Amino acid sequence: MTTNVKAIDVLYTPMLGYAEAWDLQKAYVKQIDKEERRETLLLLQHPPTYTIGSQKHPEHLLYSEEELAARGIGVFQIDRGGDITYHGPGQLVGYPLLYLDGAGLDLHGYLRQLEQAIMDWLAGYGIETNRKSEYTGVWVGDAKIAAIGVKFNKARTRRGFVTSHGFALNIKAGIAQDGFRGIIPCGIQEYAVTSFADITGINLSVEQAAHELLPHFCKQFGCEAIEETGLFEDPADANQ
Repeated sequence: MTTNVKAIDVLYTPMLGYAEAWDLQKAYVKQIDKEERRETLLLLQHPPTYTIGSQKHPEHLLYSEEELAARGIGVFQIDRGGDITYHGPGQLVGYPLLYLDGAGLDLHGYLRQLEQAIMDWLAGYGIETNRKSEYTGVWVGDAKIAAIGVKFNKARTRRGFVTSHGFALNIKAGIAQDGFRGIIPCGIQEYAVTSFADITGINLSVEQAAHELLPHFCKQFGCEAIEETGLFEDPADANQ
């Protein structure tokens, strides 16, 4: 590892409730701000969940409370940017908790780097991706395969920001039917949602996708991953 490459911790858990993951992010943001822990990338899956971002359009949630309960889908009003989206099994969620120095900070550039890491991984499977100037995220034609929504937490001890929230990359087939039908995703009605398996026909596990995506993430952000216990450590214990 060269002196220009920073080490980050990478934690993978197969399934973590949204509330637990949100609490974990907030705890890690404080620790990273104080330089009490390394910058961290959380990779995980959530049980079925809708999250509503700071744009606050509850009308984009189409299911009633009764339908949500019957389907076992949780709903959270959260502090990231953007509108409503879905998280669920078969989707790789990534929460980069990175310190961005205030000098020459390009917040839009950070979003483009997240997109590029995903685009580079998909390119390895021959998938041609694109961006849409009016929206964040990664697209295959007119279908979104990855959503991005982040928060820049102003550091208290340094002149910069610590990132939280991140990306949701659809891996398994049928995820659009599983959860996105209950919302207007990100308030976008004119475009569809797709997944890696829907495009390629390849039945890739979310865990394998996490392993394959990680080098592309590290390339974009100039870091070396310290995979804690081989990407299998349960991060729920880290907040104790």
